Amino acid sequence: MKNVLKNKSYQFAIRIVKLTKYLQEDKKEFILSKQILRSGTAIGALISESEFAQSKPDFISKLHIALKEANETNYWIALLRDSEYINDKMHKSIEPEIKELISLLVSSIKTSKENNAK
Repeated sequence: MKNVLKNKSYQFAIRIVKLTKYLQEDKKEFILSKQILRSGTAIGALISESEFAQSKPDFISKLHIALKEANETNYWIALLRDSEYINDKMHKSIEPEIKELISLLVSSIKTSKENNAK
């Protein structure tokens, strides 16, 4: 599961970097784009960091923070759509990816907590 999560979050981060480039170069939008760049790339960075957690609680904590960043990124994606910086087609393309990352993170955290309780 962890490799799937790591790979998907990395691919998502690449999409976020490209989205940020589009927003800044084509739409001349610099505030929201910086917010989504920060939160959208933090997801994968935290997942990667969790591989070297000092303990199981530290590992779970890193995944929780990644989940918070994913939830925030989902907010920025919706705001970009509703403020018409991205169109419906772009939104429908990226939204399933962030929803999947959220689901994977929730599942990983739940599994880790269950395994930690044993």
